[in-house]
Amino acid sequence: MDVTADRKLFLGARVKRLRRDRGLTQTAMAGDLGVSPSYLNHIERNQRPVSAQLLLRLADAYDVDLRTLGQTGAAGEADLAEVLADPLFKGLEVPRHELVQLVDDAPGAAEAIVRLYRAFSEQRDKTRAALIEGGQSSDAASPADWVRDHVQSRANYFPQLDGLGETLHAALDPNMTGEGCEALARVRLATRHNLAVKVMPAEVMVEWTRRFDPHRRRLLLSETLDHSSRAFAIAYQLALAEHDAELNALADAARPPDATTRALLKVSLTNTLAAAILMPYAAFQRMAEATGYDISRLQTRFAVSFEQVAHRLTTLSRPTARGVPFFLMRVDQAGNVSKRYAAGAFPFARFGGACPRWRLHSAFRTPGRLVTQIIETPDGRRWFTLARTVDRQGHDGFGERYDLAIGLGCELKDAHRLVHARGLDLAAPDVTPIGPACRLCHRHPCAERAAPPVDRVLAVDDWSKSVSPYPFGAA
Repeated sequence: MDVTADRKLFLGARVKRLRRDRGLTQTAMAGDLGVSPSYLNHIERNQRPVSAQLLLRLADAYDVDLRTLGQTGAAGEADLAEVLADPLFKGLEVPRHELVQLVDDAPGAAEAIVRLYRAFSEQRDKTRAALIEGGQSSDAASPADWVRDHVQSRANYFPQLDGLGETLHAALDPNMTGEGCEALARVRLATRHNLAVKVMPAEVMVEWTRRFDPHRRRLLLSETLDHSSRAFAIAYQLALAEHDAELNALADAARPPDATTRALLKVSLTNTLAAAILMPYAAFQRMAEATGYDISRLQTRFAVSFEQVAHRLTTLSRPTARGVPFFLMRVDQAGNVSKRYAAGAFPFARFGGACPRWRLHSAFRTPGRLVTQIIETPDGRRWFTLARTVDRQGHDGFGERYDLAIGLGCELKDAHRLVHARGLDLAAPDVTPIGPACRLCHRHPCAERAAPPVDRVLAVDDWSKSVSPYPFGAA
């Protein structure tokens, strides 16, 4: 162990543990080390540093590896930090020096906390899995989960917002082309609401992509936004300016459990109205049907992005003009899911990510290209899916382009209506079997499995090796 003159080592907790592990009194250990009991007491209380000479005596007297004695317990600190990041401990804000002190002074207690949390977390996963299988959701949902559940309970369809959006779009752009919607929305904000739109440098906006300054009546947009995202931000502000009362009424009617959830729900509803302004329901649905749901054509007609079109396609549930019932999932390169929406059935678990067999994840290998796939879920249902990477709007200086992927899909029986499925043998397709999140999936064997099912017992022995890293037995 490297001990330099300018580095003082306070190892009191470790010396004390070493003494107790060997059943020694302070007097006995002090005699072994050739120091006074009071000096050893000061060391154990971290009132005196441990000298290099004393470390050598410890190593000689008790056969101690100095590298082990000098470890700082960083792994234990990281484990505790991960435990305390759980929303269960929200508001505690335990500082790092307390974690370090716990690991150093009471490593056994720190390990006990980590083990207890892991047991709790596994039981929570099992409970969630049971709720999912029973068609229920957790009462202790986070604000994001609550809003997602509420939106999904409406099949991502809000007819009042679609009606408001159509009316406002017609007032902006009577020809329904979408090409001049952004410019006309700027004019309406200025003339009717005395609100100016200003694009600002990224270094001025810092973390914000959009900010409203109510005092100067300005909507500030980051220069990092592309054209479609800029148009959406302006439509969002116009939605608030013209229909704030209706948005508040819808948010209140949903009876969210707390103020944070209500605020998040209102943002979601305002996003829905903004999309309805840029892509009015009737015109969008008619063109989707006429073009075979050609996403690039819809992008061009309404001057919007791939993701905006994909999201809008999951909202076409008007009884008199229904579209194909699509589902959508958005993931990052680590597999974290940031969007889940569906106009109808949704083949993936609410908790956890998507199956690695789904090409949504492999889309990152072909940035900007559309990849298609037909998948089969454990219930025997088949789905046509397409996936493509998209660029995250706004940046924090650490991200890369194409760091998100959008997966869009529908039941196979509707795939014949899609231009993207042309040329595929839909009667006898090449099908990839997939599952929900690994902890809920019972498919076996599977080489891509990342975790065993929560309700199965691992079947591991010395005599064989499965292609799956987690072979398991029957229920």
